[in-house]
Amino acid sequence: RTVCLLPSHGTTYSFSWGCNPMALTGRSKLQNQRASLNQQIIKQMRMRAGAENLLRATSNNKVREMVGLELSYVNSNLQLLMEQLEALNSSVDVYQNAQEATSIPLIPLGLKETKEVDFSVPFKDFILEHYSEDGSSYEEEIADLIDLRQACRTPSRSDAGIELLTKYFSHLPLLESRFLSPTRQLGIFFTWYDSFTGVPVCQQNVSLEKASILFNVGALYTQIGTRCNRQTSTGLDEAITAFQKAAGVLNHLKETFTHTPSYDLSPAMLSMLIKMMLSQAQECLFEKIALSGIRNEFFSLLKMAQEAAKVGDSYDQVHQSMSQTPIKDNVPFFWSTMAQVKTHHYRSLAHYFVATALLDHQLSPQDDEDLQEKTLSQVYDSMLDGRSPLDILRKREDRRHIGKAHLRRAVMGHEEALRIHGLCRHLRKLDVLQEILQASHKRSLAKFTRNDQEDEFTDYLEAPDIISKTDHKAEMEMPVSTKVKVTDFFHRLGPLSVFSAKQHWTAPRTVRLKLEDRDMGFTLKGEPPVQITSLDPLCHAAVDGLKEGDYIVAVGDIDCKWMGVSEVMRLLKDVDEEGIDIRVVSLMDSSQPMPTKSATYCGGLPKTYSMICLAFDDHDKSPKGRKVSKKGSFLSWGLKNRLKSSSTLSLPTADFSGTLPWNKHCPTFPSSSSYNDPALY
Repeated sequence: RTVCLLPSHGTTYSFSWGCNPMALTGRSKLQNQRASLNQQIIKQMRMRAGAENLLRATSNNKVREMVGLELSYVNSNLQLLMEQLEALNSSVDVYQNAQEATSIPLIPLGLKETKEVDFSVPFKDFILEHYSEDGSSYEEEIADLIDLRQACRTPSRSDAGIELLTKYFSHLPLLESRFLSPTRQLGIFFTWYDSFTGVPVCQQNVSLEKASILFNVGALYTQIGTRCNRQTSTGLDEAITAFQKAAGVLNHLKETFTHTPSYDLSPAMLSMLIKMMLSQAQECLFEKIALSGIRNEFFSLLKMAQEAAKVGDSYDQVHQSMSQTPIKDNVPFFWSTMAQVKTHHYRSLAHYFVATALLDHQLSPQDDEDLQEKTLSQVYDSMLDGRSPLDILRKREDRRHIGKAHLRRAVMGHEEALRIHGLCRHLRKLDVLQEILQASHKRSLAKFTRNDQEDEFTDYLEAPDIISKTDHKAEMEMPVSTKVKVTDFFHRLGPLSVFSAKQHWTAPRTVRLKLEDRDMGFTLKGEPPVQITSLDPLCHAAVDGLKEGDYIVAVGDIDCKWMGVSEVMRLLKDVDEEGIDIRVVSLMDSSQPMPTKSATYCGGLPKTYSMICLAFDDHDKSPKGRKVSKKGSFLSWGLKNRLKSSSTLSLPTADFSGTLPWNKHCPTFPSSSSYNDPALY
């Protein structure tokens, strides 16, 4: 549902909430089980870390024996929990379309789980210290942000859910610029659980939050794709688009983030997931071609054979990726066996189609012999025993022998698919998959039996491999929805180009302005916020504390951080003899020391692993000055001629002279032994 929020300051925010986490749907039950398993896994890992520390610290043999026994018990529990988590990742049936009963199931990704984050105290403290404003006046904005993040934990499996996640993702760079200083930590920890291992990762870096939200966007697209009705052309188009967008999001995640601290975000794992999503999109493309029926015609059968071979080759590449270390240690066995089953199944279909084309269609005088020869030559990489395509087409016995060889490979491939299917208990639960495999095997076997002759003792030809080819290749598609324009929750703090965490300045000062010979002694320049320039050091305002380069943040009781020169001039033009108070701030020298602690800082914070941030795209360029005539003066805005003076009244500020985090070297991906470190959790 969509909720419209009206904060007290008049700004309107509108965003969609997530699904009810208590809803008794199959998907929500799985997600709740995943959250419960994650909590049990972290408990057991803490116990294991404590036992290992005690084992290293003691030399008492009796204590070591007891600890070793306890450690084996904990490891056994962890193994059981990992198996339960693997079973959740293997539960694909609840994600499929309820109306389907004749399509091979597709594999979706589960959403990454996270802990709640309370931004309230750290943000209010930072607003007070850094922006010198009352943090309690931003309680509604902070509450809206917390609600938005909470809703992202249970997005609906629809475009509304994608929009919800991308809106929060678009807010993260704004929050990073407003509050997350590269030289100061607020004590806000983002905790996310690995989708495959359940191991938690905790960081203060907002990059983990960005990467995890992007992963969930891709995962949600896969769930949308599996939900589509693949018995209709429209449903197949939607599924193809969803899987291609999932691959695009995961590829963007892989290219943008490096040195990720969890396996599900590692480049190797993401590369495998991208291949799997494109393979599933290719499978849907094949189903779309076959939806209207496959004509029993020579050219149509050879075309479908190459299309089926393309799907089989795609899944073979997926299985090879899953067999690589360390992916094979974390990918569910269900996934790898499913990839193997589909590889053999679709390659067997390809051989069946070629066999049907050769056995059921003899070359006749009315046929285009040259076109058939060219088409058949493109199916094979190499011909058997020096036979040419034209010889096979013209000689009935050669057609029959090679057709039977293809049928033999089709039967053997289907038998291998059924054998692998029986090795995985989770695959055996998918009745529809078993029925499809058995039906395909029976069809190939029946055709082979009809064309078999008992008196043939030399029919041992090995059918050549079929070249995969497609006219509709699945491609990664980057969804436009990942770049959504949003309204900054903390818009009232002022233009982000000036009022950001990387800038620090004095507390607001009140300066009395009075007219002197109808001149205030300075000019204004720039876009919001306006800046003092050409200041007369002898004027009343300068004596009262106004400095060159100061920013005007308020005139009287009116906030003018977002006002331009003309608007501020309208407020100042009616100044009487008594004058008017303005509030100004001065940018402080970035070389000034920064306080070692903030109001929310506490010692003993957990150790975290760093990630390289998303490339920051700073669109806030210095605006050009704009001249306004006022007694021969001009008004423009910029950062030139700034005095290095600061107010005598200043709150703790941060030193932002250091380089940004994405220019720094980040630690590499932690090894599996790092999970034993209790500081991780």
